[in-house]
Amino acid sequence: MANLEKIQENIGSIINLNQEEWLAVAAVLEKKLIKKNDFFLQEGQVSTSIAFVDEGVLIYYKTLENANEVTTDFAFENEWVTNNHSRLNATPSLLNIKAIEDSILLVIQQKDLLNLYDKIPRLERFGRLLMEQAYIKLVELSVDLQTLSATDRYNKLVENYPEIFQRVPLHHIANYLGVAPKSLSRIRNTIFSKK
Repeated sequence: MANLEKIQENIGSIINLNQEEWLAVAAVLEKKLIKKNDFFLQEGQVSTSIAFVDEGVLIYYKTLENANEVTTDFAFENEWVTNNHSRLNATPSLLNIKAIEDSILLVIQQKDLLNLYDKIPRLERFGRLLMEQAYIKLVELSVDLQTLSATDRYNKLVENYPEIFQRVPLHHIANYLGVAPKSLSRIRNTIFSKK
């Protein structure tokens, strides 16, 4: 079994679990290695799990009819990854979730998660708070895309994910920010020339 220190710290920052409860959580965790460019979830599949990113980076993206990809989110270490819409409604995913570097995930199947909620009511609170965080992030992104300049969106992204340019290809970052790669280069050059 994987080292559970990071996930224990992540959950423990929100709720306290005793040793027996931690063992119940650990018993349903599945360590999953995902190689760079492999999928955690593909469009059309139903999401049946939630995963903690122990190591690595994943991207969420949608493939358009013209084969272009639109990057909608990222997941780095110590974050959770899933498609909540698909998982909670048991409907086919509209998004792909793909590793962009070799990644280690600690996966909990939805059925096991529901059983844990019954056994450990505090864990249900943790799940609710994760959903609230995901919702807030989605609303912020929507507002940012409509109200902030591309430069302001760039600065906010770098503030939230300082290592993003070392780990995520530029076309995904530009796509996420809603700008062309050339525009992203101009924004970066302008910012660096002012420093």
